[in-house]
Amino acid sequence: MNISEFQKLIEETYGDKDRKRGVENTWLWFSEEVGELARAINGRTSRENLRHEFADVFAWLTTLASIANVDLQEVTKDRYGQGCPRCKAIPCKCDEVRQRAYRC
Repeated sequence: MNISEFQKLIEETYGDKDRKRGVENTWLWFSEEVGELARAINGRTSRENLRHEFADVFAWLTTLASIANVDLQEVTKDRYGQGCPRCKAIPCKCDEVRQRAYRC
């Protein structure tokens, strides 16, 4: 399944509920899931739960994009399809200092 197919699946499954909830409340759910992922990354849960939390964060991000009428596959390809958004290289050739200060 590609990103567009996943976004369509999430929209078909949850779209009505998501639109009723609105972007502000959906953002709160997304933020909660990011917190759960952070705890899982810090090793406080099983490997299976870590995988589960990554999937949840991606699903809620997809929901936010759908509510905002953003095609995640399109914007991802536009932003990262040629490599690093700044230097356009694969792998990134931006200097190490900038990489530590900024996410390229």
